[in-house]
Amino acid sequence: MICPQLTTLAFVLHPDGERVLMVHRTARPDDDQLGKYNGLGGKVERDEDVAAGMKRELREEARLEVDHMSLAGTVSWPGFNPDGSDQFGFVFVVDAWHGDIPPANEEGPLAWERIDRLGELDMWEGDRYFVPLVLDPDVPQFHAVIPYENGRPTGARWTVLP
Repeated sequence: MICPQLTTLAFVLHPDGERVLMVHRTARPDDDQLGKYNGLGGKVERDEDVAAGMKRELREEARLEVDHMSLAGTVSWPGFNPDGSDQFGFVFVVDAWHGDIPPANEEGPLAWERIDRLGELDMWEGDRYFVPLVLDPDVPQFHAVIPYENGRPTGARWTVLP
């Protein structure tokens, strides 16, 4: 039986439509994502649904309230965790929100990064497979699997739904 850790990940769009909010994880030396850029999100708690978990994470990590978000897709990461266990993530695009975003959170600085330059950032190697799908207006929804072995992706496959 597969029991992956359920997670959420959001790509919050700037009102100009050309930038997305990213965290540069530099604050905690013991962070297994140290130095990486990532969208915002985290673990789904046992007593909450995925959408509520996503909204809670954005409130905690960026002091913003979601006015509108949509499910961009899902990603299964078999073997992703340091102990070899699996993660399964629900990936959202947040295109309407309000709040006063701080310059940083407990994981590191928050910054609006240009969508057309995300590939230049130090992200997880596996993120390079699915992040373009998230931000492609011609991809209504995707569902991906990115297996990991020894901390590295071994490939990726996905299905795009109309």
